[in-house]
Amino acid sequence: MTSEQDEIVKRHKLAETIAVEAGKLALGYYQRRDTLVIEIKGDPQDVVSIADRNVENLIRERTGEAFPADGFLGEEYGLTVGDSGYTWVVDPIDGTSPFVHGMPNWCVSIAVLYKGEPVIGVIHVPCHDELYSGASGMGATLNGRQLELESTKTIRNAVTGIGANHHVTPASVGKIVEDLLAGGGNFVRLGSGALMIAYVAAGRLVGYYEPYMHAWDCLGGYCLVREAGGWFLPFPSEGERLTKGAPVLAAGPGAIEDLCRIAGIGSDGVAAA
Repeated sequence: MTSEQDEIVKRHKLAETIAVEAGKLALGYYQRRDTLVIEIKGDPQDVVSIADRNVENLIRERTGEAFPADGFLGEEYGLTVGDSGYTWVVDPIDGTSPFVHGMPNWCVSIAVLYKGEPVIGVIHVPCHDELYSGASGMGATLNGRQLELESTKTIRNAVTGIGANHHVTPASVGKIVEDLLAGGGNFVRLGSGALMIAYVAAGRLVGYYEPYMHAWDCLGGYCLVREAGGWFLPFPSEGERLTKGAPVLAAGPGAIEDLCRIAGIGSDGVAAA
């Protein structure tokens, strides 16, 4: 094992441990959600609570103790730059709206980047007791079971996840849905992009597309999809670009061409002419 692989393995083990610990903390808040004070961020559909902040603080503290030279980007408190080449990218509770309304479609998402590439992805779904875990070159698992995507699943015989938010127009979202349905597909929206990308890695969804999404929502799932044999649209990770939104697309091998066409991009990530 190379020194780089060893460093990834150590962070991978920690990410799994922290994801479960953070999930237990989040689940405790979920079970007493009626007592939480809910605040509005970007719009009335974009909410946050003390649960999000305290779960992120837990993850920041644990990673900082173990790897003080690593960078850290969290949804609630932003980017802390490190000098090790590794950056943790975390959404403490992805799917806060389902969380506060009593739906189980939320998760803790942890990714680790190395030189801009997602080398670790761990997503914990407390309400379903599911742990999705993957690392570069080591495959992806769900509760210890290896995940391998099938090329026989397409948009026409499986379901695609779609995401939307106030950053994109209703008309553009409507066009995505229209094109997917016209192509023989069908769609679902669960309220957590990270969870839906994990579902792509597990073969539950054949793909996921959202025109504007942040790094903390997608990078953990991206690593899982790649390690399960799927494809993803690269996310800008240079400096401050990591903190900005971008299109997000992940797909199983049988859906790449169709979903790239619907998204108006090539499989190289370049917008179609």
